[in-house]
Amino acid sequence: MKNYEVIIIGGSYAGLSAALTLGRSLRKTLVIDAGQPCNRFTPHSQNFLTHDGRKPSEISAIAKEQVQQYKTVEFLDGMALSVDKTPEGFTVETDQGSFSSKRLVLAAGIKDILPDIPGVAECWGKSVIHCPYCHGYEFHGQPTGILANGEKAFHYAQLISNLTKELTIFSNGKLDLPVEQLEAINRNNINIIETEIQSVVHENGQISKIILRDGSSHTISALYHGPEFELNTNIAQSLGCEIGEHGLIEVDPKQMTTVPGVYACGDASNMRAVSIAVSSGTVVGSVINFDLIQEGF
Repeated sequence: MKNYEVIIIGGSYAGLSAALTLGRSLRKTLVIDAGQPCNRFTPHSQNFLTHDGRKPSEISAIAKEQVQQYKTVEFLDGMALSVDKTPEGFTVETDQGSFSSKRLVLAAGIKDILPDIPGVAECWGKSVIHCPYCHGYEFHGQPTGILANGEKAFHYAQLISNLTKELTIFSNGKLDLPVEQLEAINRNNINIIETEIQSVVHENGQISKIILRDGSSHTISALYHGPEFELNTNIAQSLGCEIGEHGLIEVDPKQMTTVPGVYACGDASNMRAVSIAVSSGTVVGSVINFDLIQEGF
């Protein structure tokens, strides 16, 4: 079994950022990546300084090329299947063998669970979007929908009202909001449609209209939706890491989980944004390096 100081599960932005910091600190590191980043469906990544508008795959390719310059960092194209805690650290079972390390980084991200509405999956990341900071500018001033109910619908309405005055909430059923929030929605001239959605009409992922179950249709250019999600791997749960009420791995300001020696960064533990994924990875790399220094100093 090959031994490392650090094993990183997940080789997208957060994992690569952690690997970069560890590589520059001469730490023997293995990055295990299955090549399934959650932003692989979107053609452009916005709101990331120096890379605004670039393809996500281009950003990660540049990042990996830069990390590979540091000879203490190795890569494994494969799937991490399970992790066991050992007296020395961790044993990681993959589809290509077993590896051990003193520290473990969980950076495998999340998997979106999209609603079962024809057309939504084909538009996901293109014109069905989750984040106004990542995608909103591209659709500003255009007729826009929100597929949500309850507090999430109200929060989206607040955020997106700054980008367009042609805004409609598609609650897909009775809109569940307190009176004062409904009054605010009406005060800001935001439309509410409670009839369930039948399908999304699009061309190559670009929405043209929403078809409702009563046969009516509504023209929009973009539809905001914050889908349910699950962690890409159950390794955090199997190790006993605490999972928060919103389904993310609980971490402290140093990106430490509730299990000693296990760290988490990226979408599985933080706000979903490329810049934050990179930042959290840098934190993990620097914290682990100093932790190892203290252990042997």
